[in-house]
Amino acid sequence: MFTGIVEELGEVVAVEKSADGTSSRLRLRGPKVTEDAGHGDSIAVNGVCLTVVDTADGEFTADVMAETLNRSGLGVLAPGDRVNLERPMALGGRLGGHLVQGHVDGTGTITERVPGENWEIVRIAVPPHLTRYVVEKGSITVDGVSLTVVEAGDEHLTVSLIPTTLDLTTLGVKKVGDPVNLEVDVLAKYVERLLGHRAAPAATTPAEIAEAVR
Repeated sequence: MFTGIVEELGEVVAVEKSADGTSSRLRLRGPKVTEDAGHGDSIAVNGVCLTVVDTADGEFTADVMAETLNRSGLGVLAPGDRVNLERPMALGGRLGGHLVQGHVDGTGTITERVPGENWEIVRIAVPPHLTRYVVEKGSITVDGVSLTVVEAGDEHLTVSLIPTTLDLTTLGVKKVGDPVNLEVDVLAKYVERLLGHRAAPAATTPAEIAEAVR
């Protein structure tokens, strides 16, 4: 489990794609997140939880499977690209952002950046199947960064980025048209699932429906 508080701005060192294009092996530089990492540990890369294969000299490698390539923007990474890195939260640690699984739900696209005196408003187009989980002042993870939703539209959301976020994460250099990984608040998905099961299809009368959702 992660919190969406980026620890380090890392760099892609190498990308090795499989012959059939269904998987990749990434080598990334991140001296801070690898200082106590070993084989089998987890590190979030732009919000995607990856398993460490090996580490050496401040770098680590991780395999990316087809499902992850299809759901996230990791498939377009190239050597030299910067990435947000975060280690899992230790049990008993501070929950600085919100509960983040590192399981990306899909990708959005930056459509507008509006700079302000001490912040920047970023507008992101959101896939239709995810907008129902986005609420004003709720939490959203964008490229692994825990952010508060400023505006939740039918096809978009906006977030406000403070100077620290602009300086210490990839969101400071992302341009209009760039993709970003999105993970919605997992609590919203669980609530939807539970309410769906409780609203039993067999309930047809007002009394039965009221009992099913009570």
